[in-house]
Amino acid sequence: MTRTAWAGASLASIMGLAALFAAGQARAAVSVFANDTAKACYMAAKFGDPAQHGVDDCTDAIMGAPMSSHDLAGTYVNRGVVYMVHRLYRPAQMDFEAALKLDQGLGEAWVNHGAALIALHQYAAGVAEIDRGLPLAPDEPEKAYYNRALADEALNDIKQAYYDYLKASELKPSWDAPKAELARFTVRTQ
Repeated sequence: MTRTAWAGASLASIMGLAALFAAGQARAAVSVFANDTAKACYMAAKFGDPAQHGVDDCTDAIMGAPMSSHDLAGTYVNRGVVYMVHRLYRPAQMDFEAALKLDQGLGEAWVNHGAALIALHQYAAGVAEIDRGLPLAPDEPEKAYYNRALADEALNDIKQAYYDYLKASELKPSWDAPKAELARFTVRTQ
């Protein structure tokens, strides 16, 4: 009989997990080009917000010219992502919930809501949200698997964390973060 032994989450790796949360987990933006402020909001969500105008751009887009409910939901997601960049997880959570009220079919809203919950240490709820978003084909599913792996590890589900990091790495082989996490694991056949 073959058994597989998993090792990964020691106290040291949980401390590493805390450092990952402090650094911010992976986030997925939604392409919205309905107007200039919506585009600026998307750019801040996708590429970072070094000028720290992203939240204002997103708010202006939300409050400005009318857009489709899908674009409005996407703009809420993008503002939530910018909030997460700045480690403001409660406002991010509220924006993802606003997006979901407008468009329940937006995978990015579900997976980012899950990421916000994970950042707030609500791991099981975060996993559940990511699980709802993955079948909706978010544009960057590797980020969802990576975030779910963070939560799996916090929940002490080491085997699932390993497989989620592995899936993230397989989906985006050029991304170093999941590879670095996988390097902490030892998988042995006994």
